[in-house]
Amino acid sequence: MKRTRKNRSLGNCVKLWLHPRRMKVLACGQTQMYCLAVVICMVIGFTMQILFSQQRILPVYQDVVRFSTWSAEEQEVPSDMKTCQPKEHIMFLKTHKTASSTILNILHRYGDHHNLTFALPIRYQFGYPYLFHSRRVKGFSPDRKQNYHILCHHMRFNLLEVNKVMPKDSFFFSIIRDPVTMAESSFTYYKNASPAFKKVPSFEVFVDNPLMYYNPNKMNNHYARNMLSFDFGFDHNAQFNTTYAKRIVSNVERTFQLILFSEYFDESLVLLKEALCWELDDMVAFKLNFRSKDSVHTLSPQTVEKLKEWNALDWYLYMHFNRTFWQKVEQFGWERMREEVLQLQKKQQELMKECLQGDKPVEANNIQDDSIRPFQYGQAKILGWVLKPDLDPLVKERCKRIITPELQYKDMLNVKQFPLSKHSVNPGSGTKLLLNQTVLLAGKEQGKHDSEMQTRLSQVNQDSNDQPNKAMR
Repeated sequence: MKRTRKNRSLGNCVKLWLHPRRMKVLACGQTQMYCLAVVICMVIGFTMQILFSQQRILPVYQDVVRFSTWSAEEQEVPSDMKTCQPKEHIMFLKTHKTASSTILNILHRYGDHHNLTFALPIRYQFGYPYLFHSRRVKGFSPDRKQNYHILCHHMRFNLLEVNKVMPKDSFFFSIIRDPVTMAESSFTYYKNASPAFKKVPSFEVFVDNPLMYYNPNKMNNHYARNMLSFDFGFDHNAQFNTTYAKRIVSNVERTFQLILFSEYFDESLVLLKEALCWELDDMVAFKLNFRSKDSVHTLSPQTVEKLKEWNALDWYLYMHFNRTFWQKVEQFGWERMREEVLQLQKKQQELMKECLQGDKPVEANNIQDDSIRPFQYGQAKILGWVLKPDLDPLVKERCKRIITPELQYKDMLNVKQFPLSKHSVNPGSGTKLLLNQTVLLAGKEQGKHDSEMQTRLSQVNQDSNDQPNKAMR
């Protein structure tokens, strides 16, 4: 009896607990707790998004390459076991005034060390400012098979002709820069080369009314407007409209697997290292072909906005790839990027202490060795580096290659690949030849034949860019 009563009492308690009204109250309470948990998660998520978005800051307006300054302590991180194979077929579009000379030195040294074959120009550029043509590659013949590993010197991009030279599995990449600071740098460097710049007393005067001085039909005026679009092979004088700007972006994305940024140089090198499956040591470099700070002009906010409008095609291109660049960084991993940038900077500092006399660049007239003296052109003072005296011969050779300017290094590669060629020149004599070549091109405009070829190739380049790149490579 007692057990029966006890069981009934327990059953009544259970029924009371499971009463519908009570269950409604419990369900409401659980819903409130669930809603509170969701709100807390949303607050945490928005907070993290705000914190991480602060790293995606548009570049500061400055002329020199901005090396990143991570605030956290440096850490050594063991490298992961690589499952990829280092890429050796590489096409680098070397754009103007974008820190591309430093990238070129990295490619020069890597290819030189691994005995790779460069597709070299007959002189120092592939007929620039005319569109690239395979006949301008030294030793190239369409009638025989040749295996070129690296194509990287100045050109105006032309995919159809590039594909005649480079293997189908080639990795295409380039580097760009904020068109505002790029324009200011271009004015200083090409003041005496561009007719639009020659006529004006200052950069500000040109920016206030560029159409007064700019003639789109004049030779070398491409330095004065949308120079990135020009180097990529597009019509830099086209009236800006979103349709054409999107077309440029779409074609660049189809053709180039990676676009680097001079403003985020170290981060760019880390992404390049990852894409090429190279070692971080391969990316250690010193800035080359950069000007002294006293020639850099501070731009007013009004001037900045006018330059964005004047170079609207380049600005659209820049802003698009600025967004995709940080998407790649996010895919790579913020913490991993921070750690590898710190490692890269540490390696660079160690190499500077080992190789250089002083930790600051010097003017060209303070460099006695012709083989490492930078080429001087325009109004800017192009700086270089001085090696420590009495370095061990092997160390000296390695250090010297890191600071060798592009013209002299191209001469070295030319002698290495064409030792018996009558066109080979001694390293160090390249600066005079480039100046003579530039004057000759500007003066004669390469004659009527090249003028006709330029018109025909320009149409081919624009037509080819409308087709998917995979179908052509």
